Amino acid sequence: MSIILRLDRVMADRKISLNELSDRVGVSNVNLSKLKTGKVSAIRFSTLNAICKALGCQPGDILEFIDDNSVQV
Repeated sequence: MSIILRLDRVMADRKISLNELSDRVGVSNVNLSKLKTGKVSAIRFSTLNAICKALGCQPGDILEFIDDNSVQV
């Protein structure tokens, strides 16, 4: 099972920079950069809430589930 972060895609769609999102959300650039590149193992609901509010999106726009056991044909 894998959860893929799509923050980079949503940010590109909204044409918002990492610095601007950091200012809006109140999370450091370093932590947002880790989220953007998928180099995290957890995210706080309060952070996810703030990101979704700032970007006008749903959590499902940022998070995607990939079943590692599914057979692809």
